Amino acid sequence: MASGIVGIDLALIWAVVIIFSLMMYVVMDGFDLGIGILFPFVKGKEERDVMMNTVAPIWDGNETWLVLGGAGLYGAFPLAYGVILPALYLPLIFMLIGLIFRGVAFEFRFKVQEGKEGLWDKSFIFGSLLATFCQGVALGAFIDGFHVENRQYAGGSLDWLTPFSVFCGFGLIAAYALLGSTWLIMKTEGPLQASMRRMTKPLVLLLLLFIVAVSLWTPLSHDAISQRWFTMPNLFWFLPVPILVLVTVVFLLRAILKEEAHVSPFVLTLILIFLGYSGLGISLWPNIIPPAISIWEASSPPQSQLFLLIGTLFIIPITLMYTAWGYYVFRGKVRTGEGYH
Repeated sequence: MASGIVGIDLALIWAVVIIFSLMMYVVMDGFDLGIGILFPFVKGKEERDVMMNTVAPIWDGNETWLVLGGAGLYGAFPLAYGVILPALYLPLIFMLIGLIFRGVAFEFRFKVQEGKEGLWDKSFIFGSLLATFCQGVALGAFIDGFHVENRQYAGGSLDWLTPFSVFCGFGLIAAYALLGSTWLIMKTEGPLQASMRRMTKPLVLLLLLFIVAVSLWTPLSHDAISQRWFTMPNLFWFLPVPILVLVTVVFLLRAILKEEAHVSPFVLTLILIFLGYSGLGISLWPNIIPPAISIWEASSPPQSQLFLLIGTLFIIPITLMYTAWGYYVFRGKVRTGEGYH
């Protein structure tokens, strides 16, 4: 049953809030984690310093959106929170460990004696890879769905560990690495920017391979997803998504070849990530606990959702404003010897 007050579908509004928050997190923390994933391919200390300085003023604020999404899930959809969290305890715990390693390494790397950054570089790489991989595994497990009985998770502690979820983990590493490389094209110059252009083309093709594989794997494994995409008239409604993915990939490959294109590769990557995100939404909507529990079945009482929504509608604009201000203040290129630490 739809939850609402005076005709307002609060469950739908909250679903949009959570979807928006998670998308903002993927975009903003994605290129941050992507820089850590690319770290092993850049050996020079000065270039690594520049890479980290491109996100030094903004990296810790990016995770605000993950907190907002998790808190919204707890308050607006307690059934989903009570099922998804127990089902994904291990990958989420490992994700947090990865984020801790990444955060600590970020702060300590600039404070150690010159030439002693090796340990913290390795921690930064390890934390970024672990956090990204675990997010992808959790996403794959979410797509596969959860075993629910009597409104409780009834599966095992390792049900999340499947070939598909592991594949999604590697796919997200490719996606975040692409976000990181195009971010660095936009924020750096000289040899570092040139090396990022060289890395970006294989990353685009690798991500496209993952997108195609997941797009085939999910309908072959889930009849409901197959019905959603490949029956009439849905096929005509949703066909623009894969077409736009291919068009975006073509434009992105062309953009990275143009030395004067600095911003467009990153913008096109954001579009590609958004299209993948929208494809996921099309496959699963309106289920918040796949395969069969909808946002309305999992929602909290309308009075609780309305109370939380009033506060959230103040928080989101403030968060957007200080985020936009931070990116505006620290706009432009980051050069060797310059930084914010």
